[in-house]
Amino acid sequence: MDASPGEKPRRFDLEDRTYRFAMAVRVFVRKLPRTLANLEDAKQLVRASGSVGANYIEANEALSRKDFVMRIKICRKESKESCFFLRLLFLADDNERESARAALVQEATELTSIFGAIVRRSE
Repeated sequence: MDASPGEKPRRFDLEDRTYRFAMAVRVFVRKLPRTLANLEDAKQLVRASGSVGANYIEANEALSRKDFVMRIKICRKESKESCFFLRLLFLADDNERESARAALVQEATELTSIFGAIVRRSE
């Protein structure tokens, strides 16, 4: 993103990152074995992963610092929840799916840490 000389560019890299995370979760979920538990856990995972990005967008449009911090805390909570539901899913001993899950768990963990740091700096 370009800015005028002397003007600090306004970047929202986390918007894109949280969007890519939510999309990667959706691709992953489509390849899961169809068990009753996976269907229910995948629904929760899809909701939580999408909520991370949606709440980050809301945080960027916050009406106050208190509103901003609350939205970021929700992002952190939904990232943790995404990680939890990722770990619950049954993968039928599929190494490729396990590798994909590990990458998603890593991303959810990193997002949790990022949002935690934002909260600490903002309070």
